[in-house]
Amino acid sequence: MTAVSDTPAPVSDPLRSAALAADLDSADLRSEPLRRLWGEEADDALARGMREPILRAIAGDAGVLATLGRLLVLGMPQPRDAVTSALPRLGVEGLVALGLATTDAETVTPTALLRPQSFVDADGVGEWWIASDLDEVALDGVLPPDHVLGVGGASRTLAEIIVPIEVERALDLGTGCGIQALLVARRAGWVVATDISSRALAFAELNARLNGVTNIEFRHGSMFEPVAGEAFDLIVSNPPFVITPRAEGVPAYEYRDGGLVGDALVEQFVRSAPAFLTQNGIAQLLGNWESRAGVAGLARLDAWVPTELDLWVVEREELSPLGYAELWIRDGGTTPRDPGFTPLLTAWLDDFAARGVTSIGFGYVLMRRGTSGDPLRRRERLSQQVSSVGAALGTGLAAHDALAGGMPATLVVASDVTEARHLLPGNDDPSVIELRQGGGFARTVNVDPALAGFVGACDGELTVGQIASALADLFEVPLAELWGELEPRIRSLVLDGILVPGE
Repeated sequence: MTAVSDTPAPVSDPLRSAALAADLDSADLRSEPLRRLWGEEADDALARGMREPILRAIAGDAGVLATLGRLLVLGMPQPRDAVTSALPRLGVEGLVALGLATTDAETVTPTALLRPQSFVDADGVGEWWIASDLDEVALDGVLPPDHVLGVGGASRTLAEIIVPIEVERALDLGTGCGIQALLVARRAGWVVATDISSRALAFAELNARLNGVTNIEFRHGSMFEPVAGEAFDLIVSNPPFVITPRAEGVPAYEYRDGGLVGDALVEQFVRSAPAFLTQNGIAQLLGNWESRAGVAGLARLDAWVPTELDLWVVEREELSPLGYAELWIRDGGTTPRDPGFTPLLTAWLDDFAARGVTSIGFGYVLMRRGTSGDPLRRRERLSQQVSSVGAALGTGLAAHDALAGGMPATLVVASDVTEARHLLPGNDDPSVIELRQGGGFARTVNVDPALAGFVGACDGELTVGQIASALADLFEVPLAELWGELEPRIRSLVLDGILVPGE
């Protein structure tokens, strides 16, 4: 077991945080200036765990941005005089007082990273400074179990899928460094951010102060305990869902391991969250789920959610026990070259075998306490890269609500949809007709000539009934028969956002 971090948690001091923010702003410590300073290729290499290209690019540069880049972005000691010049308002002693560095007469040694993080949401483009613990590159070794992660791939994924709605009260459960709470705070009157890790909460509170965000309240505790008896319009969570063996010698990283067996933590969240939702409230989370002994993970997940709730699950990938184990062992900084790799791999595979696990799914879950008498229950596998997922989920929910009142009078083809027809050489009629979605989930839907004809006529002028009648005449089939075949597929296209209700 790796030792717990011996560096203290940061301190959320209002005056010193404001001074640091002012110094970072003056230095222009932001994504694009740094990328220009050391080059795009070197910047991309850092995301893959290599800092040497950056060091080569700024070798000999003693300027303010280069100094802070090495100190805070890369986590490398810097000369005290250079840091003093780079932080004129805060000073070296102020940086130490915030718990972000130690110092002696000549050198300032960082104890945390502080990196700019850009974001794009429904409200526009922005950037924050996000402090977190030193990573594997800065530590030159494995992570301590109480490591507080910065903004990683899972954080960005959750940020992309949050439905962009204005709410009064929101909850970020398992806030970590606080990135989701910051994002949600842009559209919420008040946000409660919780975590079982007091160290994570310290980083999250510092990050809120650094970025001038004042509508977040931080609470310590496990799962929903800190908010007992309360209700929220939006709950988001990137919980510590990684399935980890409960075996001696296996590190339990707080940022990813919830301390339960298998996918029990995701099950606990999904079963508990509905009680904390207001009417029309939405809960969204990332998670893993196991397929066990012939029962698919998606089916197990569906059974955890009360049938009166809307449920939309998207499984992005599915891994074998071996693939899953290797992924998360490497994530902790242990590689197959290290002597500890094989014992860890054995522990993981034994753990999966004991429960009869055949595969592990990863994806995102949306639950809503809706008002429809016919709740949405949608489980799907979508492995392709997608964009504007939050908006697409919101569009799908709105479409479900609209369809609850019956088929809209008119429909219009969404602006990002194109049609592709594939013909065999020498044939006049297409063998395959596809509708392709440019945004959202980037779906490709195969349609037959009748449905393609219906979609092609959806310009908002003709009603749905007029189009169906014209197609029945064209194909010389009874209208009732044609509509019986088209109607469920049209509803699906509306839910997918390929067709949208007309004005």
